Amino acid sequence: MFGKSFLGMIAGVLTVVGALNWGLIGVGVFLNRDLNVVRMVVGTVPAAEAVVYILVGLSAVLVLIESMKR
Repeated sequence: MFGKSFLGMIAGVLTVVGALNWGLIGVGVFLNRDLNVVRMVVGTVPAAEAVVYILVGLSAVLVLIESMKR
């Protein structure tokens, strides 16, 4: 995806983590459970949760830009 750059690897990991988290949130709706892994990890710190979501969003933008360059 990004070769072997550190930023590329981090963006790839964050994008996958974000996608899996959204998938689990969707499954949680059907199971009537909160399966938000980000919330489970950062606990009750809304600012930390927001930072994680911003980083995942920025990573997705980077992945999109890189994929359009091909």
